[in-house]
This record gives sequence, C-alpha cells and structure tokens, in this order.
Amino acid sequence: MIEGVLFDYSGTLFHLEPGPDCLAEDPRRDELLALLTASTRSADHLPAELAEDWARRDLDPETHRSVYLAALTTSDIPVAPDVAEALYERMTDPASWVPYPDTVPALRRLRAAGVRVAVVSNIPWDIREVFARHDAEDLVDEFVLSYVEGVMKPDGKIFTVACQRIGVEPERALMVGDSLEADGGATAIGCAFAPVEPLDVADRPDALLSVLSARGL
Repeated sequence: MIEGVLFDYSGTLFHLEPGPDCLAEDPRRDELLALLTASTRSADHLPAELAEDWARRDLDPETHRSVYLAALTTSDIPVAPDVAEALYERMTDPASWVPYPDTVPALRRLRAAGVRVAVVSNIPWDIREVFARHDAEDLVDEFVLSYVEGVMKPDGKIFTVACQRIGVEPERALMVGDSLEADGGATAIGCAFAPVEPLDVADRPDALLSVLSARGL
C-alpha cells in the first residue's frame, strides 16, 4: 500500500515554457531549452576544467549559473553571451514554469486521500514560489531540494531524507519522475518508481493522474 508519493519537479509536475517570444526565431529553441532542463547529461559539451562543477551544479546557485552560461555559449549549439544571460534568467523566473494540466488535481487527490507528498528535486534555488503561484504549495508536505540537502539524485540519501520527512517507509513510497537514471535511484532504497515523459504541457494532459490511478491512489 502506498502511503507517500515523491515527485520530481522539472518535467514531472512543471515544465519550463518561457514564453513564445523566447528564441522565437531560433531553430535551435527546443535543443536549448532541453539543455537547460536535462536532469542527466554528461559534461562533454563543456571545457574539461568545468566537468567537476557540472557534476555538482545543483548543489550551489553560483556554480549552477556559471556552468549553464558556459554550456550555452560553448556547446555545439552556442548562443551569444547576452542571449545566454537572458535564457538563464528565464529559467530561474517562476513565471516560466507551467504546471501540467493534472498537477494540481493529482496533488489535491493525494491530499484528500491522506497520502503524504514530497517534492524531490535537483535544483539550486527555492521552487516554492512556483507552487504558490498555482495555489499548490500547501498541497506539498515537504520540499527536499538538492542545494539545501547537499546531495543530488540519484544518490539514495536524498530519497531517504524525503521518506523520513514525510514519515513513510521507503517500501510504502512511490517516486514519480521523468528520469530513470535520476529519479529511478529511489528504487535503491526500496521505493517504487513510475516514469512520466517530460513533454510539453499541451501534449501531456493526464499522465500523473494515470500513474496514481494505476496504483489505486
């Protein structure tokens, strides 16, 4: 029986959609946005001296900013420095994050059923404002964020912390996320895992509710 659900943030509950004016005329728009939101990606697109910082980017805001600006300006799809700065600002703007159609309904369903909820994210800034903008902050019991905890998915420690904070044994918890490599790390401590695709909001109307329904939630 599932007593707690752990959700990833980017590509699972919310999707980065920085507006139609952002790179509107650039044919690389989708690739650049994917670079900004990829949960797992090697450092091959960066100078060798930045590989270590890339590996720990979600533990420190300044490191995150520097390696992403480097990635945007030196990868195989480079943009000008001023464009990179603008893109990064869009990524960190709460207004750029759009909930999937069933994000709030799914969280409300779990709250009504008495199922505890944690958001577990590799991210270097506080995402509570994004949830608050959509009246969803109070539907989450715990936010377990890498830059606060000092550990990143798929390290089992971050999932252990999440389960402890919501008072649920890992064997009775479900992790829902868009990355088998990162979010699937929860299985190492005994959690179940359910994948969703990080599609555009318009293309994924009910994946979260379907996942919950499939598990009797």
